[in-house]
Amino acid sequence: MFSLGFRPRVLDTLQHYNRNLLRDDVMAGLTVGIVALPLAMAFAMASGVTPQAGIFTAVIAGFLAAALGGSRLSVTGPTGAFIVIIYGIVAKYGVANLLICTFMSGVMLVLMGLFRLGQVIRFFPLPLITGFTNGIAVLIFLTQLKDFFGLPVDKMPAGFFAVMQVLREQLGNFHWPTLLLSAASLLLILLWPKRLNRVLPAPFVALVLATLITALFGLPVATLGSKFGGIPQGLPSFGGLDLDPTHLSDLLAPAFTIALLGSIESLLCAVVADSMTADKHDSNQELIGQGIANMVAPFFGGIPATGAVARTATNISNGGKTPVAAMVHALLLLLILLVAAPLAASIPLAVLAAILISVALKMGDWDIRKAFQFPKRDTAVLIVTFVLTVVFDLTVAVQIGLLMAAVFFIRSMASHTSVNRLLPEYAQLFERHTIAGKHVPDGCAAFRVEGALFFGAADSVEIIHQQAEQARVIILQLHRLVLLDTTGLLALDSLNDKLRAQGKTLILCGAADEVLAMLKGSRLADDLGVDNLQPDLAAALLRAEQLLTSGVVWG
Repeated sequence: MFSLGFRPRVLDTLQHYNRNLLRDDVMAGLTVGIVALPLAMAFAMASGVTPQAGIFTAVIAGFLAAALGGSRLSVTGPTGAFIVIIYGIVAKYGVANLLICTFMSGVMLVLMGLFRLGQVIRFFPLPLITGFTNGIAVLIFLTQLKDFFGLPVDKMPAGFFAVMQVLREQLGNFHWPTLLLSAASLLLILLWPKRLNRVLPAPFVALVLATLITALFGLPVATLGSKFGGIPQGLPSFGGLDLDPTHLSDLLAPAFTIALLGSIESLLCAVVADSMTADKHDSNQELIGQGIANMVAPFFGGIPATGAVARTATNISNGGKTPVAAMVHALLLLLILLVAAPLAASIPLAVLAAILISVALKMGDWDIRKAFQFPKRDTAVLIVTFVLTVVFDLTVAVQIGLLMAAVFFIRSMASHTSVNRLLPEYAQLFERHTIAGKHVPDGCAAFRVEGALFFGAADSVEIIHQQAEQARVIILQLHRLVLLDTTGLLALDSLNDKLRAQGKTLILCGAADEVLAMLKGSRLADDLGVDNLQPDLAAALLRAEQLLTSGVVWG
């Protein structure tokens, strides 16, 4: 359903805003900004773009998503989930087309919000999400080994097999100073005390220490200055998008992948924030806010952005109360660009690789025991999605994973759909629908449909022909029918036609409101007649006895 409802959460929170809330938001926003600085640069570099593109994204998209989104405490910026997708787009189509892709994905996110598809996350089973998240974590880990070991490779290729080929050929040519610096940085990040993390985030500490050591001791390692010439000082400049019509159709698929992954990540992030604060986000407004942020960011050189769970958790744990905290985080990064950008030239690539490897390690769910606790079909979805994400492509992985999950679900639903003949010994809880204590007249057979009568189980009504050959009136009880689709309705219509051709009468009874409305809106209701749609089993049995006693079964 299309809706023009537009009410960012910041409007609700600002109604009773005060000095105490501002103090809490500023302190939390400053901490999140410190955490976001190294992550924004690292994610951008791993994606095949300049480090300032990551900071521009965190500033522009981070501010707009907070100001226009539907979550009170989510923090938006570049994330690890997008690295593999962005890197592939840049390698195949170039940065200019990546910006167009980002804009297109933003339009798709806005449309998803306007059409109230904010509950899309419910259609993605947990094994699927775990599978592609772990797959992305593995790919991030592999792509960072070049800078972690200081391998003599200009640029890592896109694709699992190509990456593995380069690593196999070059891993022995590692650079000792780079490896020592990156390993020390990674150990510091992983072993940094949690109690200190709120005051001094581990990635920021590692970034500062590694930069100081590199500068003071003149370590011969690659830095942002040697690779990119540092980070330009000043405001992000506005620029148009260089639209190339020849690639527009090719960009639809990757843009949709970005939008799909962005919607999942942002809504997951909002759910995590809700669980930590007992709040409730507006999922459709969140998609609209994320969409607008992704539409605007490319005009300033930004890359795809979405809700970031780690930065959101940092925001909450440091006392953030309203969207102003995320807006402060964006303003702090902007201030760093204006004041301290020249200092970034000394940042070693090794520490950024260590930060990303730590993100990959924390990003995945590596408890293998969980997979064996799933039903086999869910384990299969997880494994297939993981393997396809790593070896081939995230889009393919999600498509096949969803297809597998859908097929397994349909089979499960179909296996729980049955049509059973009602016999007096089957006493039920509800007197209106139970066969116990009721008289089934001679020449009548009663059946009950349980579960869902849909395209995967519509043929289950065929059993009625086999078990009611001698009956002249057939009652089909529907009070346990939880779902009826068009295929199921046509199956009932076909059953009625076959029984009518044999001079028999079909009576339907006990249908719930939704099923009853569907029946009454179809041709089947007219063919049956109003007297053969009864509210419960007792009324249906009375109708059957009237037909059998009068000798007029059909007509």
